[in-house]
Amino acid sequence: MKAILERGSFPDKNVKINISGSKSESNRMLILQAQFPNISIENLSESDDTSVLQKALKASSETVDIHHAGTAMRFLTAYFAAKEGIEITLIGSQRMQERPIGILVDALKILGADIEYLKKEGFPPLKIKGKTLQKKKVKIKANVSSQYISALMLIGPVLPNGLNISLEGKTTSIPYVEMTLSLLKTIGINGSFSKNEIAIPSVKNIEKTTLVVESDWSSASYFYSIIALSENFEVTLGSFSEESLQGDSALVQIYGSLGVETVFNTSEGNISLSKKKTQLPDFLFLDLSNTPDLAQTIAVTCFGLGISCKLTGLHTLKIKETDRLLALKNELEKLGATIQVDDSSLNLEKTAIINCNKSIETYQDHRMAMAFAPLSLKTNLTIKDAEVVSKSYPNFWKDIQKVGVTCVLDDSSK
Repeated sequence: MKAILERGSFPDKNVKINISGSKSESNRMLILQAQFPNISIENLSESDDTSVLQKALKASSETVDIHHAGTAMRFLTAYFAAKEGIEITLIGSQRMQERPIGILVDALKILGADIEYLKKEGFPPLKIKGKTLQKKKVKIKANVSSQYISALMLIGPVLPNGLNISLEGKTTSIPYVEMTLSLLKTIGINGSFSKNEIAIPSVKNIEKTTLVVESDWSSASYFYSIIALSENFEVTLGSFSEESLQGDSALVQIYGSLGVETVFNTSEGNISLSKKKTQLPDFLFLDLSNTPDLAQTIAVTCFGLGISCKLTGLHTLKIKETDRLLALKNELEKLGATIQVDDSSLNLEKTAIINCNKSIETYQDHRMAMAFAPLSLKTNLTIKDAEVVSKSYPNFWKDIQKVGVTCVLDDSSK
């Protein structure tokens, strides 16, 4: 299915859009709930990734297919490894079989896990025989994926001796590690993260509690981009908090410099975005090592605004659903961009957008589809494999129509 996009007419009043719960928070809470069943969760993410994880947690001795869900693969590898008596084979898509997991598996094996690679060493699929992991100390490389670290942290409370994690190298995406720690503290598990050491105590029981998932800031980023690229428009997004656990709430500051004003409506639990009169920078430099999922959206926004930018700290994008840096380069160049990328950064020069209908490849990556969609305010676009957005934001195409983008979903290619 493809999405054919063009600029429509902006509504003459503030549009309200409800974005579902954060995928990152939801998936962490589901692992905790599986280990402590007296946890209740409200406002779960509607994403495919969360749905896949929910289904997998109900599995017994069988094969579990997590498709493209990288978070699910990492979290479930640790969860099943520490679950006494279970035997599971974790499989995924072809791309999932190309995404490394050896760093996490090695750490789990140090703790005593029984995990076997069924194809290529260091990559899924995996055969896991769950057992009680008695050891409590482990070292892990911290500069590849924070999800490896969070996967270990989440099982720490159910290990008989707790868990001490020593992080080697510069820790990437620290806000996601801090999110995991904060959620543990919310249910009464007082772990610590100091310098390069994480300590998670063993806990047998927790008090009955309800966790409420905040809406997803990553999904909100596409509306920040729409406001930045618009002439004069407002939108209200719910439900968001000024005291967010999500690192991607950095959108407020980043897009403030790109002409988007954010107002927190505390009593209503939402945010209002509007275009503000400001002098846009000629050049934007950002270190996104803590918020790499925003890179595609920011790069596309800068291109649409005619702003040069350099984005660094992007090394994790090479092992996502696709090589996101190369994908960005390929698709932006179609539209006239001059862009260079390496293993951890991109440089975008100020160039004029080619005003013609181009087809954007998504590379089976939800963020490629959604990051490019706001550019339809500048030029007509066709987004291929549009259904890929369901991985994190199933209602995306419906919601952007509410803010003045004409979207026709065409499955004639199938």
